[in-house]
Amino acid sequence: MKICVLGAGAWGTALAINAAGRHAVSLWARDEAQSQAMALARENTRYLPGIPLPASVQMCSGVVPDAVAGADLAIIATPMAGLRDMLLALRGSSCPVAWLCKGFEHAHGGAEGLLAHEIQAQVAPGLVAGVLSGPSFAQEVAQGRPTALVAASVHAGLREALVDAFHGPSLRVYANEDIVGVEVGGAVKNVLAIATGLADGLALGLNARAALITRGLAEMTRLGVALGARADTFMGLSGLGDLVLTATGDLSRNRKVGLLLAAGKTLEQAVDSLGHVAEGVYCARAVVQRARHLGVEMPIAESVVALLDGRVRPAEAVAELMGREPGVERP
Repeated sequence: MKICVLGAGAWGTALAINAAGRHAVSLWARDEAQSQAMALARENTRYLPGIPLPASVQMCSGVVPDAVAGADLAIIATPMAGLRDMLLALRGSSCPVAWLCKGFEHAHGGAEGLLAHEIQAQVAPGLVAGVLSGPSFAQEVAQGRPTALVAASVHAGLREALVDAFHGPSLRVYANEDIVGVEVGGAVKNVLAIATGLADGLALGLNARAALITRGLAEMTRLGVALGARADTFMGLSGLGDLVLTATGDLSRNRKVGLLLAAGKTLEQAVDSLGHVAEGVYCARAVVQRARHLGVEMPIAESVVALLDGRVRPAEAVAELMGREPGVERP
């Protein structure tokens, strides 16, 4: 199989490394200088330093349609903010496409922020498309550590192609038809990870972390079901699995944002210190906006947005959550 990975950040590079040896893989970088530097060094020194880039991975740059010409599968490995432009560039392609980004598009003006499949339906409805998601840190995938992902699409052929492309000795790929649920899980867990990072940074204890993860899962499920997802999807890899990883893992950028805010850093300082995109910061407002429009209660996500907007301080956000009226536990 010929695979073209569009985006030479940490996650795109990690998947290219993982698939190398089993498939013919090309890794596209937007910046020609970066592409040439990686080809020469055989390493992504910015995002995955110290991890060799296999000789079989071919670096490329230039026009996107040319990059995917002749490929059997294209993987979009850009942040959520770059997905729309990438889909527009691929609009006339016959190559099946899957994206890796997790989130809602940033809401512009009065428009609601969209999930990835909603953007694709709007700008490139003819593409055979889907998502590859689940609990995964790029560094561990690149190192060949055991990982499990989920391939979601309404197209059975694409689900099978993603399994054939990436299922291997260190990476298990499960197929799922519920693209809405998989995308909602991948988006909302980033927002919730900011909350758990905040709780950890304030030293609130393991009880607080468990409560945030559990009630956060309930918020995620409510929103997903309101958007048309299956409830059971959120007990799988892209729901509970990704939430636990992102909320507790030391490699989580979104959790790190919460930790830094708890330490007194401004949002700008926290984001600048990462060196990578924290999708929870980018999409938190869109998550809350969609939830409000649907009448879905998401108090944890609401508190995160208030914190990011500077309307409350870290301790105040916790006090507001703990001061809510008691209720009956339900998803």
